[in-house]
Amino acid sequence: MDGRRSPGTVQPVLAGVVTAIVGFASSFAVVLAGLRAVGASQDQAASGLLVLCVTMGITAIGLGLRYRMPVSIAWSTPGAALLVSAGRHGGGYREALGAFLVTGLLIVLAGFSGLLGRWLAAIPVPLASGMLAGVLLPLCLAPVQAVVRFPAQAVPVVVTWVVLNRLSRRWAVPAALAVSIASMTLSGPWTAHGSRFWPVLTVQAPAFSVGAFIGIAVPLFIVTMASQNVPGMSVLAGYGYRPRLRPILASTGTATMIGAPFGAHAVNLAAITAALVAGPDAHPDRARRWIASVTAGACYLGLGLSAGLAVSLIASSPPLLVEAVAGLALLGALGSAVQAAVADPGQRDAAIITLVVTASGIAPFGIGAAFWGLLAGLAFRALHRTASVPSPSHPAEPAPGSSAEPSAAALTDVPAESAAGPSAAERAESRPADMDAGAPGHGGA
Repeated sequence: MDGRRSPGTVQPVLAGVVTAIVGFASSFAVVLAGLRAVGASQDQAASGLLVLCVTMGITAIGLGLRYRMPVSIAWSTPGAALLVSAGRHGGGYREALGAFLVTGLLIVLAGFSGLLGRWLAAIPVPLASGMLAGVLLPLCLAPVQAVVRFPAQAVPVVVTWVVLNRLSRRWAVPAALAVSIASMTLSGPWTAHGSRFWPVLTVQAPAFSVGAFIGIAVPLFIVTMASQNVPGMSVLAGYGYRPRLRPILASTGTATMIGAPFGAHAVNLAAITAALVAGPDAHPDRARRWIASVTAGACYLGLGLSAGLAVSLIASSPPLLVEAVAGLALLGALGSAVQAAVADPGQRDAAIITLVVTASGIAPFGIGAAFWGLLAGLAFRALHRTASVPSPSHPAEPAPGSSAEPSAAALTDVPAESAAGPSAAERAESRPADMDAGAPGHGGA
């Protein structure tokens, strides 16, 4: 501190409120679209959104009070986009719930097992980013399609997003969402379409299948870890916080498992909104910023009660218009994913193959395209490396500008000093301002 009077608790409380509102409004449409795509009814989708908010809120409050650090919790926005591309499996919604439960178990195991973390770290960054880009691309095309099919409703939404993206990027998606809601209510009669304004918990026994495990659970785990938990830890490190990863993964994985029968697909660290509560805007004193993350958790508990109203609004509009708002929210995440996918010239072709196959939407044997995209990219990469193995006397030089592979230390519970060196912290510190321009969670809140 520099001797100036501390602003007390007002500043971090306001930062927490803004974080929750931005995180919820920017991507709840993506969550609802994903749940509906895997077979949820309107009431089941509202239940999933409610339970996500409750489990996120409780987890954020618990971790913030326990460690006195601004540990921001969110749902997996890229994971919800993955559900849109995965679609409904043979066993319907119950198989999706089983996949959510397995995803939570894998997250818990990643916290306690260094082996699982090393497996994840073995996936090259360009290929993981290519898979994420392929998942996001179909949704990001929706705004363009909506402008052509529903110009009266979609054009004001897109124009609002463009203008606010220039003036105040943080509020671009919430403002576009507000305009879309106004368009929904003014363009025709608004009815509840069988859903309730207040959400009602719906619970079903999860079902399990190989197709849902490979097509939903495994890609959802990879996307959530690579696009939410790892960037979230990097943002915290950039601001000087180094919480232990094991209890965080154990908490978020357990929350996911508890919420799965109710429709909650994945709870994880926030990436974009992590910067809102961990940065100096939350409080000049680093020791007081945990108040912001705890406040955000409390706000999520209240926002969960609006899940039924959100579903009612969504049900009153053309599905493509809803996807258009979701696509606008994910454009920043798509740009970041594409940039990371093509950054290393030596792996660019494999990353593009991963992207294209994933974006194709194919589902042979009932297994989603994300798995086939990653498999195709890894196979091409292995074949290419086998065909160009360098001579032992002439080791290959790393490609200029190539991105570093993720460290297994970042995915396992090791001392913070060895898990994140100064260079990693410097890189993370430069990211929050840029990341705020994208979608929540780097695809997530």
